[in-house]
Amino acid sequence: MSLSQETVTEALKSVIDPNTGKDLVSTRCIRNLSVSGADVRFEVELGYPAKSQHEPIRAQLQQALAGLPGLGKVDIEVRSRVVAHAVQQGVKLLPGVKNIVAVSSGKGGVGKSTTAANLALALAAEGASVGILDADIYGPSQPQMLGIGGRRPETRDGKTMEPLEALGLQAMSIGFLIDTDTPMVWRGPMATQALNQMLKETAWKDLDYLVIDMPPGTGDIQLTLSQSVPVTGAVIVTTPQDIALLDARKGLKMFEKVGVPILGVVENMSMHICSNCGHEEHIFGTGGGQKLCADYGIPFLGALPLDIQIRQEADGGLPTVAAEPDGRIAAIYKEIARKVAVRIAEKAKDMTHKFPSIVIQNT
Repeated sequence: MSLSQETVTEALKSVIDPNTGKDLVSTRCIRNLSVSGADVRFEVELGYPAKSQHEPIRAQLQQALAGLPGLGKVDIEVRSRVVAHAVQQGVKLLPGVKNIVAVSSGKGGVGKSTTAANLALALAAEGASVGILDADIYGPSQPQMLGIGGRRPETRDGKTMEPLEALGLQAMSIGFLIDTDTPMVWRGPMATQALNQMLKETAWKDLDYLVIDMPPGTGDIQLTLSQSVPVTGAVIVTTPQDIALLDARKGLKMFEKVGVPILGVVENMSMHICSNCGHEEHIFGTGGGQKLCADYGIPFLGALPLDIQIRQEADGGLPTVAAEPDGRIAAIYKEIARKVAVRIAEKAKDMTHKFPSIVIQNT
């Protein structure tokens, strides 16, 4: 019995993408399928970065085809391709940036900046081109966390700033432009203008994702950013504590009002792990993040422990995903990153580049 494309396609329908929960055929990830005699060749194009998943997915596909009678050589190429997705109505995409992810919290002190840094590093580890913008004008953290606090951005054309490179990320922060001990005694409009300049006057280079470490709260700066920045989606960071959840709900509602989709919730400091005995204790409560997601019908992206390792590595300028890329905590961050990327990939694509420019001339 000779192989046919229909036979091969039917066999491939049994393979479920572990990240989306859907089969690769119905989601149109199978490309350029060809059957030549007994040999089969095709490509798999994922819409999200998942370098660590490419080999397991290839193995699943090969196993699905292994039972076909008369099967010869199987050649499978698995790759990822990230495209731009839709943002708020009336807001244009930034040059050099396909998707913007805002990492936000209703209040400070919940580990938002640490989560933003590790999320960006996890996306990069999965094969994406990633940048991070520190939008906290009054308390920038990313220069310290990325280990580049003493450096200054340069300009090549006198109009735009070159982002700094750190740990495989492109980075920009007000912390690169001022001295560490200098307080930003600015009113809201000045801070908002500075943020817009950093965002739009930085020469971002072909980013799949730009992660914005948002300031805490839901004030003037956050609202202005949410309305004027082309945000693909927002990630809410909270702790299980009831007080933190109250403010997280406010942040969530702010994004809803300005038309920014919520990609999900990350519960930080979910449990404390004793550095001596390894005992786990829910000192901030339990189940708060899941309840928030259930109340609003949004995805729960994952839970991270209150672990001294995370704090030490962030303070030392080498966040956990970069310091211990194969560790247990880094694996949690990477799983969260894949979930965020999958949620973005499932959104409507941005089609503005498909339309030609219309020029009206008098003839």
